[in-house]
Amino acid sequence: MSRSMVTLDANEAAAYIAHHVSEVIAIYPITPSSAMGEWADQWSAENKKNIWGTTPLVVEMQSEGGAAGAVHGALQTGSLTTTFTASQGLMLMLPNMYKIAGELTATVFHIAARALAAQALSIFGDHQDVMAARATGWALLCSNSVQEAMDLALIAHAATLKARVPILHFFDGFRTSSEVMKIEQLDEDDMRFMIDDELVRAHRARALSPDNPFMRGAAQNPDVYFQARETVNPFYARMPQIIQDTMNQFAARVGRQYHLFDYVGAPDAERVMVIMGSGGEVAQEAVEFMHARGDKVGVLKVHLYRPFSVEHFMAALPKTAQKIAVLDRTKEPGSAGEPLYQDVVTALMESADGARPMPRVIGGRYGLASKEFTPAMVKGVFDELKKPNPKNHFTIGIHDDVSHTSLPYDPHFSTEDPATTRAIFYGLGADGTVGANKNSIKIIGDETALYAQGYFVYDSKKSGSTTTSHLRFGPKPIHSSYLIRSANFVACHQFNFLERFEMLHVADHGAIFLLNSPFAPDAVWERLPRSVQQTIVEKQLKLYVIDAYKVARETGMGGRINTVMQTCFFAISGVLPRAEAIAAIKHSIGKTYGKRGKVVVEKNFAAVDATLANLYEVQVPTNVTSAFDLRPPVAAGAPAFVQNVTAEIIAGRGDALPVSALPVDGTYPSGTAKWEKRNIALEIPVWDEDICIQCGKCVFVCPHATIRAKVYDPQCLDGAPEKFKHVPARWKEFEGLRYTLQVSPEDCTGCTLCVEVCPVKNKSETRLKALNMMPQPPIRA
Repeated sequence: MSRSMVTLDANEAAAYIAHHVSEVIAIYPITPSSAMGEWADQWSAENKKNIWGTTPLVVEMQSEGGAAGAVHGALQTGSLTTTFTASQGLMLMLPNMYKIAGELTATVFHIAARALAAQALSIFGDHQDVMAARATGWALLCSNSVQEAMDLALIAHAATLKARVPILHFFDGFRTSSEVMKIEQLDEDDMRFMIDDELVRAHRARALSPDNPFMRGAAQNPDVYFQARETVNPFYARMPQIIQDTMNQFAARVGRQYHLFDYVGAPDAERVMVIMGSGGEVAQEAVEFMHARGDKVGVLKVHLYRPFSVEHFMAALPKTAQKIAVLDRTKEPGSAGEPLYQDVVTALMESADGARPMPRVIGGRYGLASKEFTPAMVKGVFDELKKPNPKNHFTIGIHDDVSHTSLPYDPHFSTEDPATTRAIFYGLGADGTVGANKNSIKIIGDETALYAQGYFVYDSKKSGSTTTSHLRFGPKPIHSSYLIRSANFVACHQFNFLERFEMLHVADHGAIFLLNSPFAPDAVWERLPRSVQQTIVEKQLKLYVIDAYKVARETGMGGRINTVMQTCFFAISGVLPRAEAIAAIKHSIGKTYGKRGKVVVEKNFAAVDATLANLYEVQVPTNVTSAFDLRPPVAAGAPAFVQNVTAEIIAGRGDALPVSALPVDGTYPSGTAKWEKRNIALEIPVWDEDICIQCGKCVFVCPHATIRAKVYDPQCLDGAPEKFKHVPARWKEFEGLRYTLQVSPEDCTGCTLCVEVCPVKNKSETRLKALNMMPQPPIRA
């Protein structure tokens, strides 16, 4: 059977299944699961049907606790109901989850697993939230990739109806939930094949109904509560086999075979890693690379974590395993070990019969809050297992100089496939970079036989912050759930980034460097920091420049440079033939912007055509000539904590900070934000002192307090620069004093609110006000 290949992320993949096999969906947004609810809401608003021909009812509640309560209530009416959440949202659902499981009610919650707020809040992914739910009585089913998120979502919805045990289907927040991949899409016939309508009717028959009255949810005293709690044991004992049977049923239909524990590696492996989530994809890539070079290593990827089937675990583990490393993406302070580690140790102990030697088991933590986990770290763990006495309760990926738990590893170890194109794009939140790259992935995924992957790194400032897009394209399936370390193509969409942080360290030798530059091709070289020039020369990079903002303005695109930069990428990367790529871009523009009208589409078409005429290759000199270099992250006068910690985070080197550098209880000095000079505004407000009425509205409305008004004694002007602007203060109580309105260029975000609120118009040129946006670089110069 031929199925469509689609390019999407795990949130959309899981929501696609959930919407098709549900009747009621209660939602409340929380990062990084929000997109699942948004997709479901959009599809129902568009009157898209489930597999029974009805439109699911989607209702947004006032909290995650309310969503869980709505799900619980809807389930008791016999409706097929689901929800989506993460992190603290899942914590608010726990009380209802105990009841839903205790009442043996079939349902699936889809979780984009995320860190819990401890010493600090984090919106990024790990398994702390789902591990906090492991005692609720829900089955925990883990997807490691985007394809698995779609497949196991369907398996979960089918299996819960068979078992009457609710299922928490989870995947790693951001790393999987937001990773865009080319996958095979299941169709409605596949869903109908998997969902047994007889089981749906049985679910309905258990509903509360005035036509068949009974009581559910009694209060029990010490005499019977214990016994009643034990009545469910047979359901949990059957659950693992039910899920495996459902996986087998899925494989018979679709062709992809899953197991409760999937093993990859040498059949006679002596060193084995046990892991679940996106880390399993990374471990698989590393294991296949090492095994091909003669290492007897393997990885056991966990799908069903609860109930933990000792029988299936032991059957999947190679009998030759001598040493095992169990990796948990969570932390439980004070425990004898993290949850997966303890379950593996228990499974081995309970299975010990003398027939096979007891392997040595060590456990460790990795990847908290989306901390990078790479093949180099996987190899570091396997190298540790070579030692006679490997370290137990270790960490990998950090430098722990306090408790000394961290393992060493070689960061230069790489398993990247040379046939895979690897591209990195540095952009500004809301400048269209991420949207353009998602579009590029879809174009390549839809128009070619190549596999495609995209992952997007945001910081917590979101709009107006730095975004880094990591794109891979290749002829083989991609398991690389980690950031690109060696890129064939690097693009910088904001010129001022060059003086703020190092970005070309990821460029491979001979790579292409695309730069959005306000300076002409023959002038741009002298505008590059010295270290940037040095890297371009040493790595023999091919440098291309375009003034994307100029092209966008001239074609009516305003400040949106996404179409321009996307066209540049296809024009010079060689991923597709140029003519074919341009045609694909225009086709995509028609699909994306067609609803907005012909004018919008034509503006984008014009931007595509104008791009090629304004894209230039720069002949790179052999010498480094620049007289300046990267600016320090903070000023020299900053306090010690800011110099040693905050500055490293600002410079993008926070990953290298040791444990000892960070406060033990999350208590930080105040007033540190003033040291970060982001310098992201292309245009900043310039004060026209001659017409200003000194109303102060611009000061009041500025969201970042970058505009300050001062009234002061004229003596303060002694020694002031000749161009320093000042006028007499207009208040009678300040007679004889001077007034100045100043803007901090490096703190301004270019939002233009100050200009919009200014009530004054220049009578000689009415388009101008007392504040007007002007290009920033000439002013700074």
